[in-house]
Amino acid sequence: MNTPGAAGNLTRQILVALLLGVLLGGASHYLFPATESAFGSLWQQYVTGGLLAVIASLFVALLKMLVVPLVFISLVAGISGSNAEISRLGRLGTLTFALYVCTTAVAVLIALCVGSALQPGAGIALGNVTYTAPAPPSVMDIITGLVPANPVAAFAQANMLQVIVFALFVGVALVKTGENARAVRQFFAEADNVMLSLVSMVMRLAPVGVFALVTRLFADKGFDLFAGLAWYAGALLLALLLHVALVYGPLIVFGARVALRDFFRRFREPMLVAFSTASSAATLPVTLRTVEQRFGVPRDIASFTLPLGATVNMDGTAIMQGVATCFIAQAYGVDLSAGAWLAIIATATLASIGTAAVPSAGLVTLTLVLTQVGLPFDAIGLILGIDRFLDMARTTVNVTGDAVVTAVIARREGRLAWPAEPRD
Repeated sequence: MNTPGAAGNLTRQILVALLLGVLLGGASHYLFPATESAFGSLWQQYVTGGLLAVIASLFVALLKMLVVPLVFISLVAGISGSNAEISRLGRLGTLTFALYVCTTAVAVLIALCVGSALQPGAGIALGNVTYTAPAPPSVMDIITGLVPANPVAAFAQANMLQVIVFALFVGVALVKTGENARAVRQFFAEADNVMLSLVSMVMRLAPVGVFALVTRLFADKGFDLFAGLAWYAGALLLALLLHVALVYGPLIVFGARVALRDFFRRFREPMLVAFSTASSAATLPVTLRTVEQRFGVPRDIASFTLPLGATVNMDGTAIMQGVATCFIAQAYGVDLSAGAWLAIIATATLASIGTAAVPSAGLVTLTLVLTQVGLPFDAIGLILGIDRFLDMARTTVNVTGDAVVTAVIARREGRLAWPAEPRD
């Protein structure tokens, strides 16, 4: 088990690695253009496209390797080891889901207000931009897809909703079986400890992985893409900050009843990993470890609320959809009515529940929103260029929202043991 000092050192190392990656990647983009010099071509082939690409891929693969077994084992261990009543588990699930839906709906509303006030799409020349929208899942597919017909396939495909549902059934079955399943419950409890050790091992490599990820990104893209869409990017970032301040802030202070500064100080490590990887799923092992060891959230609560949040709670993505819809409507000279606002809020909120397992989930839900209000898809091609940058910021908000709701739920259940000094 790591000491608090070691945890602080790791956070500082990740932050330094991120800053160094921005500086080195940005500098190499402008100093060593691959198409204009032999050295630039070699740099791209052997450094950013070779060594750093391998390191970045391995780090993300290590994080994703942990997600499915960690979610399944921790959820089963948490439920079966809690001796909880089934009714309490149902109440916990209902409250968690309701909080996630409410925060997502408010996120879209904030995004629409910011987009309408700042007018990021006014005066934009669309040009020849195209985007082919992936086929979104139907409502029937979403509902029937909750229960895995083949749990092994759900594990292999990393279908997190199905893994969560299967884990809930197994955990509840172990609770109902009682003393006859003691050996199985003990197995999951010990396996849970092994998974925590694996997470700690992988996190020791985080500074190197973050450096490789960020260096490659900025070496490839540079900062030029921000120039043409700075107003859109600024509107999106402002909406994200407002959501954190106006929604997460009161929930932390009045719902979880902890100090804002203390919350973000203890949660900075998952935020840095989320920003670097732009993946809520890849950050999940780090988030689980943090809320349990540094927030004092019991395992049976954290192992349920966080995987569910990583699957259905996408406040940052919902904000992107709201700002992007305003941007596209303004670019086409379309005024969004009050009815259109309600349609956008409802569609973006409901769509976020069912698209987590679909590639480019944020863009899929955006096409659903645009269809709902009669806007074309073409302008999505404009924002694709800087979407990778902004995805890093909105993923950080997504992950933070999961942790906030988890702390609120634990406090409401009377089980938030917020330690005076974080346990690491």
